[in-house]
Amino acid sequence: MSIDPITLAVLSGRMEQIADEMDATLFRAAFNPIIAEAHDASHGIYDATTGDTLVQGKSGLPIFVGVMAFAVKAVIDKAAADGDLADGDIYIFNDAHIGGTHLSDMRLIRPYFRDGRLFCYLASVGHWHDVGGAVPGNYNPAATEAFQEAFILPPVKLVRAGVLQQDIVDILLRNTRLPQSAQGDLNGQLGALDLGVKRLDALLDDYGPKTVSGALQALGTRAEALMRAEIQALPNGRWEAKDFLDNDGITDQALPIHVALEVTNDRLRLDFTGTAPVTAGPVNIALPTAVATAYVAIKHIFPDLPANAGVMRPIEVHIPDGSLLSAEFPAPVGGYTETILRMIDVIFAAMAKATPERVVANAYGTINALSIAGKRANGKPWVMFSFYGGGHGGSAESDGLNHGNAPISTATIPPAEILEAAYPIKFTQWALRPDSAGPGTNRGGLGATYEIEVLEQSAEAFLFGERGRHAPQGIADGGPAALNRFRYEQTDGWHEPPLASKMRGIKLTQGQKVRLETPGGGGYGPAEARPATTVAHDVMLGYITPDKADADYGPAWRKVVS
Repeated sequence: MSIDPITLAVLSGRMEQIADEMDATLFRAAFNPIIAEAHDASHGIYDATTGDTLVQGKSGLPIFVGVMAFAVKAVIDKAAADGDLADGDIYIFNDAHIGGTHLSDMRLIRPYFRDGRLFCYLASVGHWHDVGGAVPGNYNPAATEAFQEAFILPPVKLVRAGVLQQDIVDILLRNTRLPQSAQGDLNGQLGALDLGVKRLDALLDDYGPKTVSGALQALGTRAEALMRAEIQALPNGRWEAKDFLDNDGITDQALPIHVALEVTNDRLRLDFTGTAPVTAGPVNIALPTAVATAYVAIKHIFPDLPANAGVMRPIEVHIPDGSLLSAEFPAPVGGYTETILRMIDVIFAAMAKATPERVVANAYGTINALSIAGKRANGKPWVMFSFYGGGHGGSAESDGLNHGNAPISTATIPPAEILEAAYPIKFTQWALRPDSAGPGTNRGGLGATYEIEVLEQSAEAFLFGERGRHAPQGIADGGPAALNRFRYEQTDGWHEPPLASKMRGIKLTQGQKVRLETPGGGGYGPAEARPATTVAHDVMLGYITPDKADADYGPAWRKVVS
């Protein structure tokens, strides 16, 4: 059916608002700071037949846009096989090999019926604080199979025709170190889905199912046309890029991530042939995650495109069988964040060879998943899990952002005050890291230094990071940023992990500290083209030390301040 542009714009805004309200509902209701403060969650509306993304909230993580389409399709297939889909059903699962990302991300998927007919699906995903496994917080850098990472739940009905299945809830709460947190997050997600149903009811009351369905189809067609036009504006050609993961957490061997980007008229192909094979350790990702990551990178390069599946129709993503980007169950995938960040880096690097003004240099490239856990004086367990910021890459327009969050998300870094209030720890340092930015005409952003002191009698720390051996790179002749660095205190002084960026089982006693020094972003353009006055200003602010300024930019800046 034909829909006039004004009605289409109104309906697009109404549907985006539904997903945004679902996001806000969970953020306000969740118990754990990773959802409530960091916004590691997402909501959306999905096609009733294919599971394709129709609408996603603007506050959720972009990586979930593509991944949740696979998750919804898994539920569609499950319901078709069982033949018992009913109004009021809600499925729940965290199996990353089916639904993407990792086992900490709990997915709730609800069919939406109108006048007795399936109209679409609503979905909610959120990062639960702890889902069992060998390591509190679930980032186990030494895992060699998924069973060592977390409790694995396939798609099952949490709610049957509106009736909560308490036995499923009991299983979930028995398989976490923090049942109160899990219960709060679960209730928050259920509340978000309830709100989504109410808002969709109101929307369809106003416009009718036929008009809304037509609008959803039209938005997908428009997104495809916009994407084809963007690709058509690129030069035809093929460009390649390669970068490396430090190791897999088991064997200290660099792992290449390779991409060939090919533009042919209005089509784009991303071929990851040449990437390392499946590894023993948990830097693998499942195929849905790899495809979704390509979508995130494309959205960064073409930021004005809408968030629906139509964007991907002119794009082919080839992931070779047997690579660490297409791992099959039960390969460990807990560190997926590190691998998808490197995928984005190589896509940007390849695109920079075709049209550098469209992309930024490498961001810091690791979430540095650090968990510290122990028991309080009253015997109750505590688990502090968080991720940490770093510098973003320079671009044709400006220096990179200092101390930002990873480009896979719109999440925020949990504030020190929230973490200190929730856990027996103290931040003794939280500051920008001098000399961490990659030099360039427009330099990268600065990384950060975090130092955390344990206040309880004992604790254990676990780190899952990257960029300890292979620095974030610049583009267009920009320079690399500083390497990631992690240290931990023991009775005989400070130590560093043998594998540079990954380690488990670090025993800490009261007063001992861990210290993260995160990378900055890569630089954009040749460093010699940066104005001396700008270099001098960076030195004055403490972003660059005088010796580093001399090494990267030459001594001309000294004449400005003399």
